[in-house]
This record gives sequence, structure tokens and C-alpha cells, in this order.
Amino acid sequence: MVFLGEFHHSLDEKGRVILPSKFREPLSRGAIISKGDGCLFIYTLPEFEAVANEIREKAKSSPQAREAARSFFAGASDATPDKQGRLTLPNPLRTYAKLKKEVTVLGVYSRIEIWDDKAWSERSQSGDATLN
Repeated sequence: MVFLGEFHHSLDEKGRVILPSKFREPLSRGAIISKGDGCLFIYTLPEFEAVANEIREKAKSSPQAREAARSFFAGASDATPDKQGRLTLPNPLRTYAKLKKEVTVLGVYSRIEIWDDKAWSERSQSGDATLN
């Protein structure tokens, strides 16, 4: 599955975000939410398995890689969208990504990213500059 696009949503009072309809089916059998680059990464189960294997292999190489693996795996959480396409973002992960109310949901090919709107606006400007 390929995830593409940029969508703006709001978190509800329970910390849920509505996923774009085209993202829901691939996550219907479950997903993993993790920390990543100042945002949250959402993986399908097969994609998480591939990423997890890479991280496990790197963790064998150095103490720093083991620390990164601990943080990544300990912070990860299982998730499945509900019938309305809402995904509950656990409070520790919302805190990590500094998510308040307005968020941007991105399709980044093999994963979904959830950013605080302001943080994404700043990050996307620097990303756009690299395309020129």
C-alpha cells in the first residue's frame, strides 16, 4: 500500500484523529503508532515488521543504536481505526509529538505521519526548499 497526500484534521477531546478514507482500509487489520522525527509514524503491520527488523539489526552494532531501539519499541503502540475511521493517539505519543488540536496527516509512501500543524508548516518549508 502506498500512502500519499496531505490532510488537515483536528484531534477530538479523546485524542483521536480522523484518518483520510483512503488510508483506513490498509490499517483495518491493525497498525502500529511510533515516535519519529518530531511527529508520529503510523505503520501497517507488515511495514512495521520490516522496520522493526532493521532496527533490531542496527541495535546489535552499538550502545546508541540499542538506546534508539529501546525508545522506539517502548514508545510504540498498537492501534486500529474505529468504524468512523478515528485512530486514538495515546497521550505519551501525543506529548512526544507536541500534538495539541490541529494536526496534519501525511501520506509518506510506506507510512503515515501525524504532525502538529505549526511544526509541519515549518518543516515543509525547509523540505520544499530542497526540491528547488
